[in-house]
Amino acid sequence: MATMVKAQKQDQDQSLLLPANLPGEIDKLRDDLRIERDRNLRTLADFKNYRRRIERDGNKVAEEAQRKIILPLLDIVDDMEKALEWANGEEQSVVKGVQIIHKKLLALLETHGILPFVSAGTAFNHELHEAVAIAEHEDCEPGTVVDELRCGYLWNNALLRPAQVRVAG
Repeated sequence: MATMVKAQKQDQDQSLLLPANLPGEIDKLRDDLRIERDRNLRTLADFKNYRRRIERDGNKVAEEAQRKIILPLLDIVDDMEKALEWANGEEQSVVKGVQIIHKKLLALLETHGILPFVSAGTAFNHELHEAVAIAEHEDCEPGTVVDELRCGYLWNNALLRPAQVRVAG
């Protein structure tokens, strides 16, 4: 036991002594510190990238959930617009009520960045339009959208739903 205590005392005394090659030891410690600092910076950068990726993935999930709600609402807007077309501008109170509800629904969609876009009279764009028919139309150049069968919508300037159109052939 006394030998063990003596050995520990010698180890403590030797650790207090300066190393034989002090400049070399300082350089080694500087290199170790630089390596650890670089490793720490890489870990921080990896964590920031991870956090951004998780946030982006969460936003995609939230946007997809919103899309599942919005698309059926657009079908309701389409039905309202058809009902208003069939009413032929009659001044009945029911027609006025449907017009008011339609305007409110479009205003609500607009507050969330959802806007209809006009296709009739523009050149057919496969990214915005879905051609469902070709029409013989003398007043338009071939490839021009003659009319819309279903309105298209943008959501924050990205396509939400393509317009179904008839194209001049």
